[in-house]
Amino acid sequence: MINLYGLEMNKLIKVMEGEGQKLYRATQLYSWIYEKKATSFDEMSDISKSFREVLKEKYCLDLPSIHTKQVSKDGTIKLLVQLIDGYKVECVLMRYSYGCAVCVSSQVGCNMGCSFCSSGILGKQRNLLPEEMMGQVLLINKLLKEENKGQHVTHVVVMGTGEPFDNYDNVLDFIKILNHPKGLAIGARHITISTCGIVENIYKFADEHLQSNLAISLHAPNDELRSKLMKINRAYPLDKVMEAVRYYEKETKRRVTYEYLL
Repeated sequence: MINLYGLEMNKLIKVMEGEGQKLYRATQLYSWIYEKKATSFDEMSDISKSFREVLKEKYCLDLPSIHTKQVSKDGTIKLLVQLIDGYKVECVLMRYSYGCAVCVSSQVGCNMGCSFCSSGILGKQRNLLPEEMMGQVLLINKLLKEENKGQHVTHVVVMGTGEPFDNYDNVLDFIKILNHPKGLAIGARHITISTCGIVENIYKFADEHLQSNLAISLHAPNDELRSKLMKINRAYPLDKVMEAVRYYEKETKRRVTYEYLL
């Protein structure tokens, strides 16, 4: 079955066209899913009963489940989220004066092999689908709703387990759903994607002109040290990474954040 949480608007439009539906149907579904927070097709009262039956037969609105939950004194919440196939990933809610930020995982495991990171111990098991990344955000939103303080996710950082640019297409769809005005309507400048430096996808991301934030996982001032800490530097040395970063800055007029572990 196709999980509607994983379809960015243009893809949802094409899917609905394939069902013989008009353009407005995709917008209508987004409205029910993200604005009205419907969790079943039966709630969608302005959609004909016959098409609701088609939706129930071919599509779903499945979310991952919460395996474990940890809460810190400052209100930070870390979830171990179980996916439908049994794999588990982490996401974290961080509370700030300017809003609620969620750190989202993009892969089960990671192939980058950075020496300071435990995510790569088992290597990459698989990429996460857009609906699995969206599911992490929606689970946090459900927890915030249960707190009854009027809060919701306002910022998303794709900095959890995995290398986002090693799962480029799925991450891009996820960002588009987050940002769409009928989706979660999170501003592009409130979304940050971190990469350890997959150069060709930095160029691709620049050419998207999405205005989302880019963060470079740097961690060393020269190639000798960085290659010891991060295997990726052997394939993409610092001069190539920085050349791509300058292109990104030129194309998007956006600043880049550098992450540096001390």
